Amino acid sequence: MEANTRSTGRLPAAFLTPGSSSFMDFLSEHQPELLPGKRQLPPVQGVIEAPHGTTIVAVTFPGGVVLAGDRRATMGNVIAQRDIEKVFPADEYSAVGIAGTAGLAVEMVKLFQLELEHFEKVEGAQLSLEGKANRLSTMIRSNLGMAMQGLAVVPLFAGFDVDRDKGRIFSYDVTGGRSEEQGYAATGSGSIFARGAMKKLFRGDLSEAEATTLVVQALYDAADDDSATGGPDVARRIYPIVTVITEDGFRRLTEEESSEVARSILERRLEQPDGPRAALL
Repeated sequence: MEANTRSTGRLPAAFLTPGSSSFMDFLSEHQPELLPGKRQLPPVQGVIEAPHGTTIVAVTFPGGVVLAGDRRATMGNVIAQRDIEKVFPADEYSAVGIAGTAGLAVEMVKLFQLELEHFEKVEGAQLSLEGKANRLSTMIRSNLGMAMQGLAVVPLFAGFDVDRDKGRIFSYDVTGGRSEEQGYAATGSGSIFARGAMKKLFRGDLSEAEATTLVVQALYDAADDDSATGGPDVARRIYPIVTVITEDGFRRLTEEESSEVARSILERRLEQPDGPRAALL
């Protein structure tokens, strides 16, 4: 399928033949071995040790949604990386947070980004947010074979629905099963602790600033009880990645903005280390 630049320089017929608006369908037909789920792994005994990303959280607020993730990747009981990036823009109005096998997850996100861009160029219009969530579900399902060998990818998908004029969150399981979450969601090893924090602090009338504070607070609580989740690291200047998606599109908080939120939470915890019941927002 590679271009023959030695002769005419023209693209192969596969690139010039009308077909599906899905880039995954295109690869499946012409070079299926390039798809992550089509690769053949050598036989192994036990679980393959590979860096894993952990906790991802998301919260909706009137006018948008916030998606955030901690920065730690683990490999067994070892910290494999302290500053990994786990939240990526999918397109102008959506984003993906990755949990699971880090290498495969990043590759899946890149393929998903290409899938959405390919559809937009072929069809001349963007997929609906529901359609994007369904496409990601299909990609996760195609990775089921690797998931059975311990290389699972379980992302969290969030975006602003321009048709409904609100932020929405979708969670997945390893089989590609998709569920729409109401208000807030979390995935990864620290999700049970993060979800507990969000359950207590979530309100339907949060402002954007309050929503960003809430997700960092949830990640802090997760890191407090889950060794695979990394909390704000002031000494190394490593802070959670926080992204906001509204009608204006995707925006990632700068390091200064995220550090300010993290420091405000740390200062309050130093004043009341037992975790006051009063609202932290």
